[in-house]
Amino acid sequence: MLISTTLLPFAWLYGLIVWLKQILIDTGITQTLGMHRAAPVPLIIVGNIRVGGTGKTPLVIALANALFEAGYKPGIISRGYQPNGQSTLEAPQEVVQTSNPNTVGDEPVLMAQRTHHQIPIWVFPKRAQSIKALLKAHPEVNVIISDDGLQHAGLVRWPAREGGRDLELVIEDERGIGNGRLLPAGPLRESAKRERDATISIGASDELQNTLAAEKSFQLTPKIDSAYPLHRPNESQSFTELLTKLIGLKIAAIAAIGNPQKFFSALSNLGMHLEHTLSLPDHVAIKNTAIAEIDADFIFITEKDAVKCSAIEDHRIWVVPMHLPLSNELSSWVQEVIQRPDPYRR
Repeated sequence: MLISTTLLPFAWLYGLIVWLKQILIDTGITQTLGMHRAAPVPLIIVGNIRVGGTGKTPLVIALANALFEAGYKPGIISRGYQPNGQSTLEAPQEVVQTSNPNTVGDEPVLMAQRTHHQIPIWVFPKRAQSIKALLKAHPEVNVIISDDGLQHAGLVRWPAREGGRDLELVIEDERGIGNGRLLPAGPLRESAKRERDATISIGASDELQNTLAAEKSFQLTPKIDSAYPLHRPNESQSFTELLTKLIGLKIAAIAAIGNPQKFFSALSNLGMHLEHTLSLPDHVAIKNTAIAEIDADFIFITEKDAVKCSAIEDHRIWVVPMHLPLSNELSSWVQEVIQRPDPYRR
């Protein structure tokens, strides 16, 4: 608490910068000056205001597949974080199942593997350019989902709460908003009081729900019930079967995600006794040498990390997929909003 209080002046300065930037976005000044233009199709931004992973990727995957099955032609854009947390891409690039995660990012590759093959995925730090490239290559796309981008000034939108057809969905998990302070005094990228279209609580308790300002709120429960050997996804086994096999064996888990403890806790809640856990920075590459040093009979990893392990041959590695079922209420509301007419069209 003392460190947080000491850092408050820096948090106030950071908040002022974010506030001024948001005024430019909300008032449409950048669009009026011709600096940015709204996307020609509805835009759904899935993000979080807290530092660290909260479950954006599973929600993007679930939304894209649900919209495709409902008859829409969705596309996905993402920044494309590389192992160092940055991006060196010089131009927008399309991602496919076999793309190199060290070039386009682990999350986009996972999206390509988990969404319908007709859903295009493009990556680039400048999201407006990514949208332009995606629509040029795939003019049939009629709705775009942005993996993160809530604080991205280049994404001009008309929020649903103002009668528009674009959506800003903020995800929160069991950690809530922490001390409620902005960086670096707290975990928030922007104020929790700024209203969004909807809050999506993923795995959060009732006490932590609705901590963010939003017109609507939804609660979703992630589903983890099976695992499969690395490189053999067709040999999936339920945890009921696995727990019987794991009796008396040494079990470990590795995670290079925004919130590794969330993965470890999920495994423990399923009845696994983890003798060793390894938390790595988000997006970082998992090296064969690090795995070889682990004394365990089984090593469990996330699907996001699995896309970075294609060159690793270790029979001990099992992948744990996480699915996020959408509620009918959320799916219906999203479709109702994106069907609204273009508010920018004259």
